[in-house]
Amino acid sequence: MLITLLFVALLAFYVAWNLGANDVANAMGTSVGSKAVTLKQALIIAGVLEFTGAVLFGHEVTETLATKIANPALFAATPQIFVTGMVTVLISCGVWLQIATSRGLPVSSSHAVVGAIAGFSWVALGVGAIDWSSIGLISIGWVLTPLISGAIAALFYSQIKHWILDQPNQVVQLQEWIPWLSTALLGVFGVIVLPSLTEPLTNFVIEQVGFTIPSHDIPLLMGAIAAVGLTIISWRQLGDKRDKGEILPNPVERLFGRFQLLSACFVAFAHGSNDVGNAIAPLAAIVYINRTGSVPTDGITIPLWILILGGAGIVGGLAVWGKKVIATIGENIIALQPSSGFCAELATATTILIASRLGLPVSTSHALVGGVVGIGLVQNIKSIKFQTLKGIAAAWLITIPVSAALSAAIFSIAQILFF
Repeated sequence: MLITLLFVALLAFYVAWNLGANDVANAMGTSVGSKAVTLKQALIIAGVLEFTGAVLFGHEVTETLATKIANPALFAATPQIFVTGMVTVLISCGVWLQIATSRGLPVSSSHAVVGAIAGFSWVALGVGAIDWSSIGLISIGWVLTPLISGAIAALFYSQIKHWILDQPNQVVQLQEWIPWLSTALLGVFGVIVLPSLTEPLTNFVIEQVGFTIPSHDIPLLMGAIAAVGLTIISWRQLGDKRDKGEILPNPVERLFGRFQLLSACFVAFAHGSNDVGNAIAPLAAIVYINRTGSVPTDGITIPLWILILGGAGIVGGLAVWGKKVIATIGENIIALQPSSGFCAELATATTILIASRLGLPVSTSHALVGGVVGIGLVQNIKSIKFQTLKGIAAAWLITIPVSAALSAAIFSIAQILFF
């Protein structure tokens, strides 16, 4: 069994590697495309924040995929079949993500995992083993995510374009808008990140100090302090108009570049804490079965070493294979400036937050692509490279059926060989 666990751990690392190369590249693609950061800087920043998010908060991922798409209770009498199915999920997801990444196509790792689980469940227990309501929700999320993100990005960018970029004195206008931009940035991302960060502090104040406070008070206080601090720092930076030989001599775009870098950091952290489960949930399920001899039905507690394994895989894949997807998102749809890239990332975060509140599964890649297209519609529809979008849309459409078919085929072969 030790050899089996080692093999499964390597497979989980392989999936995390491909997830890092594809999904994580989305977080930094717009920043690289707009020249706010270099590719090397993006890889380092995203690597650190993705790993931190995965290790510190990866246990708070969405409900374990192993208990959402297939009904694990149906496998209670045959846990070994469930283990074999989880192994096929890892293999098929890793292979499909690697194929998509090699072609520079941003796809959804969540959809790949869902498709793979559905594929092996169908072969193992029939069509009734699949939770079709979850598949339906994912389909709704697939359609709505880019549309909502594109609409938000277009609305936000059109306002910035009208009130700042198209004004004769951009610097003066930006000075007036900095407090609102700071609040919007830290408000949206703070709702995603700060509750997880401040939960231990809140619990300490309540349990050890004996001072009862609402759970949202500390995040609100920290967000307000951060927004005021970012506003003051940005005002000072905007006041220094000397050209210091930076990539972006325009003081307005230079400041937007700093805002965009901060937004990309939040996206990377949030992604690491949420999507790492796509790679390691099957491994966690197998470890649980090995330890207890039963199939998990009420979620899975993920051991720290599995979180570290997933985080390390994500960082490695991003560093080695992430360049193509970064180029697709940041350069091959429309030409981006820091102001437009910032709007795309803010729209992405807002969309993810709205979807989370509604309980809809979403994809970072879908949201970012939608946001970038929304910017293109405001700038000039002719600036959008629709040939790139055709390839991306095709990859989105076939992710679930391809991963399902791969998983079904591999599981069928495994059944013949081992059962």
